[in-house]
Amino acid sequence: MDKGKKEGRYLRLSSQIADLLVKTPDQTAAMATIAAILQNKMEYFFWCGFYRVDGKRLIVGPYQGPVACQILEVRGVCLASVEQQKTIIVPDVHLFPGHIACDSRSLSEIVVPVRDKAGNITAVLDVDSKDLNSFDETDARYLEKIVALLAR
Repeated sequence: MDKGKKEGRYLRLSSQIADLLVKTPDQTAAMATIAAILQNKMEYFFWCGFYRVDGKRLIVGPYQGPVACQILEVRGVCLASVEQQKTIIVPDVHLFPGHIACDSRSLSEIVVPVRDKAGNITAVLDVDSKDLNSFDETDARYLEKIVALLAR
């Protein structure tokens, strides 16, 4: 998707998600809404969902797409995002040391930390694509804005 089209789509989706989350007091419901909208409106999203922090591991939360890994421990992009406390863009998952392949069709990935009001990471938004190099700084910027809505 070209940058202009992507930016326009994210602007519309960000507004739609913000409006819907005003009426959603439950974080799990809010995560489910975000995953559903993004999965269905961004054609290059193959898998879209959340992993919740549970001590030193991550447990799958609301998601859209094929069956996910239920628990992530020890390695992988999602845990790296929590440890490094930042968004990670992976153009080719086969080149990421310790990548966990929940589905072999996933070729690129972006993981965005979800923070609570105090700034603590409580989950990550994980998005996979069947294509290489699907994600860029535009995805990072807008997905960070979208997950920030969960801290309200």
